[in-house]
Amino acid sequence: MQTGFIGLGGMGYPMAANLADAQLLGGVYNRTATTAERFAEEHASTAFAQPAQLAAACEALVICVSADADLLAVIDHLADALNEHHLVIDCSTVASDTALQAAERVQHHGAAFMDAPVSGGTEGAEKGTLSMMVGSEPADFERAWPILRAMGNTITHMGSIGSGQATKAVNQVMCAGINQAVCEALRFGEALNLPMDKVIDVVGAGAAGNWFVNHRGNTMVNGTYAPGFKLALHHKDLRICEHMAASRGGHLPLTEQTRKEYEPLMEAGHGDEDISALYRRRHGMFSD
Repeated sequence: MQTGFIGLGGMGYPMAANLADAQLLGGVYNRTATTAERFAEEHASTAFAQPAQLAAACEALVICVSADADLLAVIDHLADALNEHHLVIDCSTVASDTALQAAERVQHHGAAFMDAPVSGGTEGAEKGTLSMMVGSEPADFERAWPILRAMGNTITHMGSIGSGQATKAVNQVMCAGINQAVCEALRFGEALNLPMDKVIDVVGAGAAGNWFVNHRGNTMVNGTYAPGFKLALHHKDLRICEHMAASRGGHLPLTEQTRKEYEPLMEAGHGDEDISALYRRRHGMFSD
């Protein structure tokens, strides 16, 4: 199935590259046209000037943009070109009710929609090993399988439309807590004058081991915060999680704490760094 890709950011660029490698990519669109043109040259693909032109050339369309409003804007630009043959796969992270709005607009034109947010950072996007959480009709999931499999290796149908985004919200809340715990623990280790490379190796191999300490522990203690997942994007996602919790009469204390701790980091210009830059906030935890 010829597949178009919309949104060539830090995650989208390598995801689209994996579709090209799988001989599934029919073209790309990006708001910054030079990025699409560079991608097209690198991967022998076509850069389209408008989303609707891409839709006219492709049966499936994968979207990976940064915010709820961006997703709905893309859908509106696609709308008139959609028909019953199209399948729209949204890999953005948005609120589950936004996914439902997008689905309604797509389905109005006869096309199918699925929300398929991803987890795994830029490393997973580059390697094609993303975890994908899918909300869709079962038949649409089967139809999309070759496309999804080109980008991820843990692909789970979670239920109806919106359930993929709901699952991603759970993931983002958990990431907030893990980030907090790892940053605090490693600063504690520093205060105890331990050899941090050994600390990270040994705790990473035991009951406290997790993806974050194993992939970000050494970089954060060495003051390197190259983005795997940008702090400002996680801040946006945590707002979504809080909104979803509030709509159900609940609240997420640790999520709120993490979001608030991200804000001074963003104000200081660290929003485009990895979420492990939260480690900066742990300076001064212990007196000399």
